[in-house]
Amino acid sequence: MLRLPFLLVANLLLGLRLLLGLPFRLMAARKRPTWIRFRLSGELPYRPRPVQRLRFGGARPEPATVTSLEALGRALKVLAADPKVEGILLELEGLSIPDAKREALRALLSDFQAAGKRVVSWAVMVDTDAYPVLGAADEVLLAPMGRVELVGYAAEATVLGEAFGRVGIHAHFARRGDYKTAPELFTDGKVSDIQRQTLESFLDERYGVLVDAISRDRGRTPEEARALIDAGPYSAKRALEAGLVDGLVHEADLGAHLGLEAKKDEEPPVPTYDAYLATLAFPPVRWRRLRRKPRLAVVDVAGIIIPGSGGAGRFAAADSVVKALRKAGRDPRAKAVVLAVGSPGGSALASEQILEAVKRVAKQKPVIAYVDQICASGGYMAAIGAKEIWSAPHAVVGSIGVFVGKFEYGELLEKLGIHRTTLARGENAAFFSSSRGFTPQERAALEREVEESYQSFLELVAQARGRTKEEIHQRAEGRVYSGLRAKEAGLVDRIGGFEEVCRHALDEARVPSDDFELVRYGDARARLSLLKLLMGAAHPATYAFCTAAWSLQGARALRRLDG
Repeated sequence: MLRLPFLLVANLLLGLRLLLGLPFRLMAARKRPTWIRFRLSGELPYRPRPVQRLRFGGARPEPATVTSLEALGRALKVLAADPKVEGILLELEGLSIPDAKREALRALLSDFQAAGKRVVSWAVMVDTDAYPVLGAADEVLLAPMGRVELVGYAAEATVLGEAFGRVGIHAHFARRGDYKTAPELFTDGKVSDIQRQTLESFLDERYGVLVDAISRDRGRTPEEARALIDAGPYSAKRALEAGLVDGLVHEADLGAHLGLEAKKDEEPPVPTYDAYLATLAFPPVRWRRLRRKPRLAVVDVAGIIIPGSGGAGRFAAADSVVKALRKAGRDPRAKAVVLAVGSPGGSALASEQILEAVKRVAKQKPVIAYVDQICASGGYMAAIGAKEIWSAPHAVVGSIGVFVGKFEYGELLEKLGIHRTTLARGENAAFFSSSRGFTPQERAALEREVEESYQSFLELVAQARGRTKEEIHQRAEGRVYSGLRAKEAGLVDRIGGFEEVCRHALDEARVPSDDFELVRYGDARARLSLLKLLMGAAHPATYAFCTAAWSLQGARALRRLDG
C-alpha cells in the first residue's frame, strides 16, 4: 500500500526537476551537439552491473565510458531519432569482449548507420579481436603513434607428460571418449591428432568470421582480406597505406576533424551523451512505473564447477549455484530464468547437483540456458536441465565425456629424500594414494566408474534432448562443437544473442516485454578456500567432465576457452 504514494512522490520530484531545468536546457538547446562521444573499454557487460552505493576509493570511469551494451543501445536509439545529430565518435581503449558481444556491438552500430547516421572510430591500439569493432565505422581513425595488431588467430595446446616424468610425477587417468582430450595435458608427450583437429576447426571458423568482417567493412575481396591479415601487425603509417584505417589523427584534433569549433586555448570538445541530454528540452526520463516491470532472473554458472560453497572468478561452487537457483525459483516477481553458462565443466557430482536444481526450477517457470563463450562437459550437463539451450555462433559447446584419475608423486618424493610407506586394510583402501599408481584391481574399478559415469551422462542428455543414447553417443565421446555445429548436431536449440534470449524467456512466461528488470542471483564476492581446493584435487572425481586445456590467441590476447 505504501508503494503507490512513494511512486507518485518520486514521479512528482522527477517532473519538478525536469520543469525547473527546462529554462537552462532551452538555452543550451541552441548549442545542441551534432557529434557525441562514446568510449568502449574493457569487458563490456550486456546489462549495467549493480551499483555499490557504499563504495569508497577506486577510480571512476571516464564520463564517456559505455557501461553496458544495453545502455549503448538505448542511447543510440535516442540519437538516431534526432535529425540534428550527424553521428558518433567511438573511442576504443583496451576493449576485450568475446565474439558474441562483438557481434552484438556491431549490430547496434549497423542499426544506427541504417538510420542515416555516421560512425567515426578512433583508437591508439587495437588487436585482432577489437579491429572488427573499429573497422565497422564509416571512417576509421588511428593515433599517429598507434598500432593495428591484426595478425589472425593462433592456437596453443600444452602437454606436460614428459615434463612431469622428468621430475617424478606420473598421471594416471581413465577416460571415456577418444575426443575427451583433457587428460592428455598431464599424460602425453606431444599434442594428439584429435586435439590438433579440434583446434583447427575452431581456428577455421573464427578466421573465416574475421576475413568476412574485413571484406565487408573495407570493401575488399576475401583474398585481399587474408593478405591484409598475413601482412600484420601494422604501425600507424603502414595501416594507413594498407587501407586498414582512413586517417591518422591525434586525440586533441578529433573535434576539429569532425568540424567542431574549438574555444580559445581549449581542445576541441566532442561532448558525451550526458552532455547531449543536458541540451534537450525534454530528455528521456525513466518515470517510476505504477506497474512493476517484469523481472527476469539470471543465474551464472561461471568457471570450473566444484563441490561445496564459495568460489569466485574461475570457479562455480555447486552449493552456491543451487542456492541462487532456489532464490530465483522462489522469487514471485521473477517470471523466467536465464541460466548463463560459462563453464568448461568440473566435478561430476557438482555438475549433477546443479542439473537437478535447474530441473526443479524449470518445473516452476521457464528456464532458458545461454552460452556466449563455453558450455562444455559438466557445464553442458547443467544446461540440459533448461527448457531450451541457446548459444552464440562460435561458442564452445559439448565435450560429452568423462575422465577420472589422480597424480602419483612417489618418485618425486623419493628424489627429495621423502620416504613413504603405505599400509592398508582392504584391496582398494589406497585407491586415492598419491604415493603410487593404481593396482590392476583398482584400475578395473576406475574403468567401471568411468564407464558408468559416461553411460549416465549419455542417458541424461538423451532424455533432455529427445534422442536415443546411441544418437547422443555418436555426438559425444568428448567431441567439441562450435555453437553453429552444436545446433546442427541437435545439442543446441537456437543461435542468438543475450538480449534475444532474455526476450524469449519472457515470451515463454507469457509476459513479453522489451522493458524488463534483470536481476542476477548469486554472490560473486565469496572467495574459494585454497586449502579446500587442494584437498579436493586429491580425489579422482574432481577431474570428471573437465575439458581439455587449450586456447585461441589473437594479437596480444590469450583467451581461455576451457579449464
